[in-house]
Amino acid sequence: MPKNRPLTGHLTEVDVERAEATANRSSPASRTAAVQEALRQAIIEQRLTAGARLPEDAIGDAFGTSRTIAREALGRLAVEGLVDLKPNKGAFVANPTLEEGHDIFLVRRGLETTVTAALAGKLSPNQVSTLHAFIEDEHKAAQHNDEAESIRLAGEFHLLLARMTGNVLLIRYTTEVVSRCSLILAMYGRPHSADCGVDEHREIVTALERGDAATAGKLMDTHLAAVAGRALLQAKPNGDIREVLAPYAAKVKALQ
Repeated sequence: MPKNRPLTGHLTEVDVERAEATANRSSPASRTAAVQEALRQAIIEQRLTAGARLPEDAIGDAFGTSRTIAREALGRLAVEGLVDLKPNKGAFVANPTLEEGHDIFLVRRGLETTVTAALAGKLSPNQVSTLHAFIEDEHKAAQHNDEAESIRLAGEFHLLLARMTGNVLLIRYTTEVVSRCSLILAMYGRPHSADCGVDEHREIVTALERGDAATAGKLMDTHLAAVAGRALLQAKPNGDIREVLAPYAAKVKALQ
């Protein structure tokens, strides 16, 4: 993907901005991306729960940034489907219903079988190594029973596959649905062994290495169907947004 591609708030652009931030830590673009990613993690990890209000001033205070940067970060997250922007009311963590969850997983299954078809037999040795290393990180999170980290890594594994296709539109649409699905899983996910998902990821990568597109596609579809089936509403309380964001803000400020 060209480095001068306009930013649209997706993870692919965040990755580009992270690289640019190495050379220019104080640029507004990099600060916006950092706040966006921190908020994204807080939402996926359910520290900011569905329906929670996201005041620009409180977010700015938490991260030591302006309201403008907070507004831009929230706008990007709205594109990802993680934030709802309501006219005259402000921004809120998205609150998808179970019915919406079933619909979006159906779309995701179609997109990700397309991803496997594009990658089967075409992964470079470096890409294969990257995928296996990532799966090992997933395994470690599962061993530590870190549910929030397991959900985050599970979503990022699928985004990693999408990015490896090099197809900008496929990356964009997959990023949007995976982000939304990660929120749905955090909201409704039934407790289960994360090792199951890790094993399924490993089988998918093995089929891709072999160049077996049919098996990889079937494994991906079965995997996502199983993930979608793990749904049970679990209400989780909200806290003060500044306190909730404090650990995420500390990481962002350390980069400035």
